[in-house]
Amino acid sequence: MMNQRHSDKLDHLVHISMTVSSYIVILLSASLCLLQWADQVHAQDELPTVYGYYTEGGITSGLEATPDAFLLNGKNITLISGTIHYFRVHPDYWRDRLRKLRAGGFVGVETYIPWNLHEPRRNVYDFGNGGNDLSPFADVVSFLKIAQEEDLLVILRPGPFINAEWENGGLPSWLYRDAMVVTRSSNAHYITYMTEYFNKLFPLIKDFQFTSGGPIIAFQVENEFGNKARGQSQPDTAYLETIIKVMEDNGLTALKFTADSVISSGTAGSVEGAMMTANLGSGASQALTKLKQLQPDKPLWVMEFWTGSWDHWFEEHSTKTAASCANTMNAILSFPANVNLYVFHGGSDFGFMNSATYQSSFPTYRSDVSSYDYDAPLTEAGDYTDKYTALVEVVSKYSPVKFLTPEMPEESVKEAYPSAEIVGQITLDQLLNTLSSESSTNVKAMELLDINDNSGQSFGFIVYRKTGLKVSSGSELKIDGKVRDIAIVLVDGVRKTDVFTSMDQQKGFGYFDADSDAKLTLYGDSAGESQTLDILVENWGHRDDTKGIISGSVLLNSVAIQDWELFPLELKGDWVRSLSGWITPSEAQSPAMYRATVDVTSPHDTFLDMSSWGKGNVFVNGFNIGRYFPAAGPAKTLYIPAPLLNAGTNENRFRHVLDTSPIGGESVFTQRIRDGGGVALWMSGRCRRQIARLDFPLLPQRRQYGESRAGTVGLETQPSKNKHVTFETALVVTLVNFYANPDR
Repeated sequence: MMNQRHSDKLDHLVHISMTVSSYIVILLSASLCLLQWADQVHAQDELPTVYGYYTEGGITSGLEATPDAFLLNGKNITLISGTIHYFRVHPDYWRDRLRKLRAGGFVGVETYIPWNLHEPRRNVYDFGNGGNDLSPFADVVSFLKIAQEEDLLVILRPGPFINAEWENGGLPSWLYRDAMVVTRSSNAHYITYMTEYFNKLFPLIKDFQFTSGGPIIAFQVENEFGNKARGQSQPDTAYLETIIKVMEDNGLTALKFTADSVISSGTAGSVEGAMMTANLGSGASQALTKLKQLQPDKPLWVMEFWTGSWDHWFEEHSTKTAASCANTMNAILSFPANVNLYVFHGGSDFGFMNSATYQSSFPTYRSDVSSYDYDAPLTEAGDYTDKYTALVEVVSKYSPVKFLTPEMPEESVKEAYPSAEIVGQITLDQLLNTLSSESSTNVKAMELLDINDNSGQSFGFIVYRKTGLKVSSGSELKIDGKVRDIAIVLVDGVRKTDVFTSMDQQKGFGYFDADSDAKLTLYGDSAGESQTLDILVENWGHRDDTKGIISGSVLLNSVAIQDWELFPLELKGDWVRSLSGWITPSEAQSPAMYRATVDVTSPHDTFLDMSSWGKGNVFVNGFNIGRYFPAAGPAKTLYIPAPLLNAGTNENRFRHVLDTSPIGGESVFTQRIRDGGGVALWMSGRCRRQIARLDFPLLPQRRQYGESRAGTVGLETQPSKNKHVTFETALVVTLVNFYANPDR
């Protein structure tokens, strides 16, 4: 028994000893982890910043291109950067997006500068304080300062043409008032306008060059000029040379470059005094081999590695997998070459700033959606994706110098807000009664109207009105000219054109690709000797063209109609905010505006779900957050950044300007809808015949995409003019419905 007790005690002591030993091992392991973590933190703290490393000992030189490598201030540098367009991101989020870029190990940011943002009217310049709807987004100087504060070098692409799927490629539409101008050329008229603009812009950015202690290391000359010049026996290099001269005359001494798809363009877009870079989405080895053959005395630089793409209406959402992006990125950097991600973060085309694409085959005109999400590493709302993670891992492998990086910023909070009833309506006639009209013998393009300091109309819609007509049932209407881009016909306020539900309709009356003999038969009950004909034309995005009914005449029963009243529906913020005379909502047979208010306790990022609405624009507290057209897809939602909301009552003004069928459907505030880089949810829903409400239900993640379906509706409010885009009320929503399809 004694031996048994002794044995039990011994076993107990052994157990205690083993337990204590385990605790000691755990404590030692924890201590070791803490020490390793402390060492890592200490090592990270000892790493240099990008600016600290490249300016140590003083600045004696900027970015230089040797045959095989770049030097910055005499030190080797591998340029790994990403695109963030300041004009597509709310200014309150500039720092967040830039810090997320730097946190991923990128050393630079690239951005364009759009001419039409900074000179919206002839000789009227806006660099952040112009009092225009998008003025807060125009403060490029502040963006440059923040980029440097976030330890990022800057690659600047000032145009004058930028493309970027931005409205008219950045060219201001007032240029077309000069019949002698030839854009993107050495045409004397165009050069005069360009030079005057550059002489205002360049002095603002001159002192931000690296050699002056700023962040800018390089400037692009024009943009993808090879696409225009290829196939020409004598490309207009004098135009590119003039841009370089204007830069140098204004003290821009940093390295110059051009950017083209070298496989298709070769040297067509190149010019002496600027190194060539490549744009590509895949086939890196082929493109870089070609570039080295064309330019053996310079390092290789991919200015645009396309991380995704943009979307057109009536098409599927464009995506590219994280693995595909990582593989191409790895191929570029291992070649070896330098690279800029186009884009790192896309953002949104707020207002009417989406562009369009021309092509030789039908449809020859394709309008871009307002979301510039681009399936980028950061989502439209600035959230991380699996593509971000994959590309950051590649960057870490090819960064020859380890720099101090910030912690990854948290993602913004997303919130789905409560429902709101539609509480007000204004008809098209009421809207036109608030506007001044211009008399004209014949129809003409909106850009030729004598408004906006003789700069014409750039955005929105134009109404061509003829009163005192006799329009009997069965009359034929023909536009003996060009419509740009979509026309709606009304007689005495009743819509006569079909609802836009299919791209095939673009071959018919009132569309961009209309057949030369396209006519509209006017059936209906209207009668009498004095009827009113309205033709409402939407500008769906410039692409080096004019908008409205741009040529020819309007014929009624083969007789040209003359003596028109022209109404510019520009939908500027001040005008929308000033609207009064709201009536009780009801079914509308003509374009109308609708209004709702939403109470917001705490402003957070959100998305407005327009999946069962029709076609139009949404204005939140007067700020135009973009177009919606869920029937055409792929975008079903519109992104609302938190800074556009205030605590308290908020208003949305919805403007639907493309159909006159009764409004219907639900609008929904949602949480984020896209997961890490794919389509998270396909929308469905039915349009209703009654005036609907605004709903904000909870949905998975980020912007929503879906299949194209029939129907249209619109939403609009006015933009704020102060720098931070805040408003007197928190959220005001005004719906302007120009049509919804009740049969959907």
